[in-house]
Amino acid sequence: MSNSDNCTLQTCPLDDAYIQYQPNVAGNIFYLALFAIILIGQIGTGIVFRSWTFMVPMVAGLILEVIGYLGRILLHDNPFNFDDFLMYLICLTIAPAFFTAGIYLCLGRIVTVYGEEFSRLKPRSYTYLFVTCDLISLILQAAGGAITSIAEVQSLRDTGVNIMIAGLVFQVVSLVLFSILAIEYGVRVLRGRGLHSPTQERPTNWMRRSFLLGLTTAVLTILIRSSFRVAELQGGFQSKLANDEIALMILEGAMISIACICLTGLHPALLVGKNWGTPKAIARDLEMEDK
Repeated sequence: MSNSDNCTLQTCPLDDAYIQYQPNVAGNIFYLALFAIILIGQIGTGIVFRSWTFMVPMVAGLILEVIGYLGRILLHDNPFNFDDFLMYLICLTIAPAFFTAGIYLCLGRIVTVYGEEFSRLKPRSYTYLFVTCDLISLILQAAGGAITSIAEVQSLRDTGVNIMIAGLVFQVVSLVLFSILAIEYGVRVLRGRGLHSPTQERPTNWMRRSFLLGLTTAVLTILIRSSFRVAELQGGFQSKLANDEIALMILEGAMISIACICLTGLHPALLVGKNWGTPKAIARDLEMEDK
């Protein structure tokens, strides 16, 4: 692979390319267009509901998804092009770290809505803990991508990929820990309030349940995707899994698409309305609902 930079489809076999197949143009255009549409939706909902700190990481991740699939489209004509390969590899690898940042910001709001008395941590503590974990994951993945992009020898490129894998593993561990704490909090709420508490009977409850369902789906799909990418990168770029486009389209493209659709269509506004950045306003609205 290290000697393929000057190759073309006419001069070298596909086995020498960075990916040993020509990406399907139609499939990758579909994902590019889908993420572009979700991007527009995310910007719109972010502006309407003033959820700036949620919108910014989501928009950043969606832009990276669009760029990543553009890289795959370009690879169709020349899978030997290292720049296009990096565009695809780095962008699609690190983009979900921005989506998990948005997810992590939600748990503190959930605790504010359903009751701090049932939580082991203060709402802000969840934010600080998991956003820090997400930053570590993102830094590792970005650093690995940077090393891979500037490396002139295969051994250094492999080092960069290994650092990216470490970032992905850290992302998986963080998501699992987040899920455990979120589930434990949910159990505490149900035990403490019961199934027929005033909170459960509020008219807005169906919206909040819809949001929680969407958030849960997003967490599960990103977990599946990140586990797949760890296995893919561990096997190396020449492995069967790394060159299985159908697996990538399903376990990368479809999983992240579902996550982004959930985080946009079932927006946190279903939980907190226009009070995303103001916990006091969330508490005030809850008091008004109880009256």
